[in-house]
Parts: sequence; structure tokens; C-alpha cells
Amino acid sequence: QVQLVESGGGLVQPGGSLRLSCVASGFTFSSYPLNWYRQAPGKERELVANITRAGDNWMYAVSVHGRFTVSRDNVKNTAYLRMNNLKPEDTAKYYCDVPRIGRGQGTQVTVSS
Repeated sequence: QVQLVESGGGLVQPGGSLRLSCVASGFTFSSYPLNWYRQAPGKERELVANITRAGDNWMYAVSVHGRFTVSRDNVKNTAYLRMNNLKPEDTAKYYCDVPRIGRGQGTQVTVSS
């Protein structure tokens, strides 16, 4: 059974940090690239970051470039999104998504003082 399970979200003050995790199971994780998306209420889904199968190349949305870092551990079947210097506009539900496989249920990130 294919599963993608995110964790690590929460409430954080502006300027704070969080690290999201996405644990995969039921498929060959290392064979697929991975995307992190986010969606805030009333807004369109936004691609935040993407990482290649081997974890040796990545891209970021302009809105998070320099603050977010995507990585993966193919031994642990886990991807990460490190988020630094968080801003209120980063508030959203964050999802990991594997093309042609599926996406997780998401984890909520709220940035507020």
C-alpha cells in the first residue's frame, strides 16, 4: 500500500524554523523525484520545492528561495523540508507529492505572533 505521511508542522512565530518530514512506503522511493506543495485557504496550490531522485538537484519557488531547503534520505525513504525565517505568508498546509504515485494528507504550518 502506497503511503506518504507528512509531519513536523505546527505554530511558530515569525522568524522561526520548522522541519517537515515526509515518510514514504509501498513503492521504490529512490526511483522518483519529489515535490513539496503548499496551499493556503482561498489560494491556489503552490509548488514550493522539488528534488531529484538522487537528491543531487533541486529547485525552489521564488517566494521561499534562500529560506527553505529540501533534502531526502533514500535509505530512510524520507524527504525533508527545512524552513527558516518563516513569515506569516508561509502559513499553509504543506504536502509532499510523488509524481504518478500520490501525495500525503499534509501538515499544517501556521506562522503567527
